[in-house]
Amino acid sequence: MVFRPDPSVFDGRFSNNAWLQELPKAHTRLTWDNAALIAPATAARLNLISGDMVELREGERSLRIPVWLAPGQASDVVTLHLGYGRDRAGRVGNGTGFNVNVLRTSAALDTLSGVELVKVDDRYELASTQDHWSLEGRNLVRVATREEFEADPQFALKEEHQPLTGLSIFPTRQYEGYAWGMAIDQGVCTGCNSCVVACQSENNVPVVGKDQVLNGREMHWLRVDRYYTGPLDNPDTYHQPMPCQQCENAPCEVVCPVAATVHSDEGLNDMVYNRCVGTRYCSNNCPYKVRRFNFLLYQDFETPSLKLQRNPDVTVRSRGVMEKCTYCVQRINHARVAAKLEDREIRDGEIVTACQGACPTDAIVFGNINDPESRVSRLKASSLNYSLLAELNNRPRTTYLAIVRNPNTDLEPAGSRAEGEEGEN
Repeated sequence: MVFRPDPSVFDGRFSNNAWLQELPKAHTRLTWDNAALIAPATAARLNLISGDMVELREGERSLRIPVWLAPGQASDVVTLHLGYGRDRAGRVGNGTGFNVNVLRTSAALDTLSGVELVKVDDRYELASTQDHWSLEGRNLVRVATREEFEADPQFALKEEHQPLTGLSIFPTRQYEGYAWGMAIDQGVCTGCNSCVVACQSENNVPVVGKDQVLNGREMHWLRVDRYYTGPLDNPDTYHQPMPCQQCENAPCEVVCPVAATVHSDEGLNDMVYNRCVGTRYCSNNCPYKVRRFNFLLYQDFETPSLKLQRNPDVTVRSRGVMEKCTYCVQRINHARVAAKLEDREIRDGEIVTACQGACPTDAIVFGNINDPESRVSRLKASSLNYSLLAELNNRPRTTYLAIVRNPNTDLEPAGSRAEGEEGEN
């Protein structure tokens, strides 16, 4: 048995932070709980599935905790995350998860051998977001080895069906000034979720609680999809940040009966909150599933400390409103005002979106795609650049850089394309 700090709340010092409690963990996508992570082979041998309760015994100490099947986990090893099961953490942290410290001793702070695992005739409901916004089995993550890339630098574009030029019911738009766009380098994304929390903080995105997450109603404007490919005992893992794609031919716009989602003259897919009547047609018509709806009044308008926490430049939404990523339009407008006062153009790199600023690997780049010298334009000119679901002719402003791997061929087979189907939990 291995004890590890939790990816979100660490050793428990952050367990009273609701943002981190509701943040899906990079690999398991679990929220509001910890679990005993076991290998699929071990689970099959012990006749266990995710959510089954087990009792871990070591001498006179024991712990009851649900299991979660984790591809890549070593066989006959249980991983337990610290930081949960506290009763004096605060309003948010009290009573969440399971206290694994009951099995730790000063002589076994990190690892513990000789533990007995016994299946208990009970189940526990764990809230995982992995399949809530599934894009089915589509070709979303594109991967090649270095040798494959050198043999065919255009491999990423060849794996998508390009729509016919000019075939659209939408009028052709000309962007004379700024045209905002984003490029995301999947080759350096680690799935750390910093961008998700930064977006939540910047845009006053509420937490909804475990019960609503179980209903598939988490409100994060940005999610990081996780994919596995290869054998369950040693899979390759890929992470793909998924904000609103800001489509040129946005399928959400044509179905809104009250024009609550409209196109700006700089290419942004804007939301007019006070027009929205909650039909949710736009969410149903979005192939990327990046829109969120306030089914309940998730915002707390009474607690003074929460009022002071919010960003005053972003509207605080109430019940019955559709919301989504806006490319941090408030930051765009701040830069626009500053540039106008100085009688100049907005400089490349002057606007940094919340997700971009929080990314520790600089995987997210934002800027003006009308400027051929901008960093985002140079990335979009790369042979690795591709758009998701290009065959739908949505023409998204957010594009991705395909992954080029350089594996040790003596230790593993050459990598192949990662299919869009999410891995089994």
